[in-house]
Amino acid sequence: MPSNDVRILVQAAVPTAVVGAIATVVSGVVAGGKGAFGAVVATLLVSALMGLGLFVLQCTAKSLPQLFQMMGLLLYAAQLLLVIMFIAVFKDTTAFNPRAFAIGIVVCTLTWTAAQTRAHMKAKTLYVEPDASSKGDKPEKTGHSS
Repeated sequence: MPSNDVRILVQAAVPTAVVGAIATVVSGVVAGGKGAFGAVVATLLVSALMGLGLFVLQCTAKSLPQLFQMMGLLLYAAQLLLVIMFIAVFKDTTAFNPRAFAIGIVVCTLTWTAAQTRAHMKAKTLYVEPDASSKGDKPEKTGHSS
């Protein structure tokens, strides 16, 4: 991954981990050990799901830049549907507190989305290739010359 992509990943993952730790402590106090475990599972699940989504989006941007915006919207919708699916699948589990799990997923997802949005807005992304203008040469004419 290029350094800009890693920077965006870190700027999204760190706030999510902090919010996940806070959710774990609060869930542990409110719902006991099962609540804390549910919040930890939620934090890890959101981090893995959103991190994988960011990786796929960056790969798409490099290989098929014309599909970047559509892929971003599709990926975001798929991630939200997967989050809802995980909440529905684990609503009756006894391994951890389902309410703490659901709240942890929602809070961590919102945190990741806000942090990733902020990171993208603050990133200094080049819109043109600097190589073409730095050489000082005139571009070659292409096409029909009639």
